[in-house]
Amino acid sequence: MVFRSKVDQFFINIICISIIITGIAILWPILFDPEMTDGILLMLLSIFIVTTGFIVWVSFDIKYTMFEDYLLVKAGPVRSKISYEEITLITTTKDIFTGYRLLSSRDALEVFYKSGWMGSVKISPEDKQSFISEIKKRSPDVKVNISDGYNRRD
Repeated sequence: MVFRSKVDQFFINIICISIIITGIAILWPILFDPEMTDGILLMLLSIFIVTTGFIVWVSFDIKYTMFEDYLLVKAGPVRSKISYEEITLITTTKDIFTGYRLLSSRDALEVFYKSGWMGSVKISPEDKQSFISEIKKRSPDVKVNISDGYNRRD
């Protein structure tokens, strides 16, 4: 089962600002160097296009796939396999700026697991309730501490 990441306006604004800042940093010399060669111009434009493409890919190709034995969280080329047996706790979080995060919304979940480098991953599935239900089917011992709409402490 595949869950797409929820995308909110706040996240879109951050990505747009990042692309604008990247564009200014990379393309600024074009405006002020009258002796710029076509090769340098092409190189700067190529760097901007590749960088922007990477930012968009990592930001909007986010999905969480449940396989038989593990959860795969993926954002562009960044991937983590999390065994269901390793998951200990799922909580809600609004803190999207710290820790290991593969999300695109402030309406997020934090999945704690034993083998994690940082101990948890922050994700933002569109349908949080279905996502949690699927995790609970695969790992009934997972503790759930949710504080939005369907208050539940398992």
